[in-house]
Amino acid sequence: MKRKLVLENGLVFNGEGFGGDQFTIGEVVFTTGMTGYQETLSDPSFHKQIIVFTYPLIGNYGINPSDFESLNSFVGGVIVHEYAKTESHWKSQMNIDSFLKKQNIPGLSGIDTRALVKTIRMKGSMKGKFCDENENLDEVVKSLQHTTLRHHVSEVSTPRAYSAPAGGHRIVLIDYGMKKSILKELCLRNCDVVVVPYNTDANSILELNPDGIMLSNGPGNPEELTESINTIKKLSGKAPIFGICLGHQLYALAHGAKTFKMLFGHRGANHPVKELATNRVYITSQNHGYVVDEKSLKNTTLEVTHRALNDGTVEGLQDKKNWAFTVQYHPESCPGPHDNEYLFNNFMTMIEDFKNK
Repeated sequence: MKRKLVLENGLVFNGEGFGGDQFTIGEVVFTTGMTGYQETLSDPSFHKQIIVFTYPLIGNYGINPSDFESLNSFVGGVIVHEYAKTESHWKSQMNIDSFLKKQNIPGLSGIDTRALVKTIRMKGSMKGKFCDENENLDEVVKSLQHTTLRHHVSEVSTPRAYSAPAGGHRIVLIDYGMKKSILKELCLRNCDVVVVPYNTDANSILELNPDGIMLSNGPGNPEELTESINTIKKLSGKAPIFGICLGHQLYALAHGAKTFKMLFGHRGANHPVKELATNRVYITSQNHGYVVDEKSLKNTTLEVTHRALNDGTVEGLQDKKNWAFTVQYHPESCPGPHDNEYLFNNFMTMIEDFKNK
């Protein structure tokens, strides 16, 4: 079945359709990871985005729900050069086409993904929509240009609090679109975790007597979450805080910094980041389209701890006044690499130091 991707600037990419047939407008972004398409498809941070996979063959090891980062996929569409119709892995339960049909997510294959990625790199991420051959392209472009996209954290956050009981430190994890692997890393350290919705107020969080507070990843523009920013202000200094991705951006905004939208963002599991204190370089997994403005840190209590080597953007912060640190990348190692999990150990150490201060 023929299918098209139409971009807001009028460019059209023709290919073959697969997966679902529910076409919606989404932000077209690309990810450079060579593995981990299951984790990508189930990462809530990709909410309503149309994902272009730069790796040319996707789906060769099928779909295994135990590797998902959330129960459902929130992506708006999938674009590949080629997808594997026959998968090969002993854990696989279905191929990627069947999975996308089940989730009612449209896919497009057979296009020149390199040309599409080059377009995004030069002109920036832009709105797009899948179409069949019968749609009027001029009307589609006009609709794209007049549509404002919002990535609602409310649609990916847990609707109610739940716990993962254990005997260690009590961690309150604020869910802005949490990846399962963050919870897994805390459970591996015997933490008594309570996951709460994104709009839980500061008093309710403090009533849970947290030894530490985690701010999760999530989708969209952090400046839209004014309620969450005010909550983090009230929580600062009350317990050690560790923020990841959107949580990192929200913590920065809560302490006087600013953020801005990147031209095309960082997405994939192969981004080099330098830890400034040690000069060690880590290969990291990332998924974000916004970044903290380093110039805005001048009169704050925040200092840069990590920096992206490809473009020099801020990848980590330490609060010099309060007990808190944050990173822009995903240290929970899914889909990889596995050399950043030490940050969770650092968080445990910070909690113990805070108790003994």
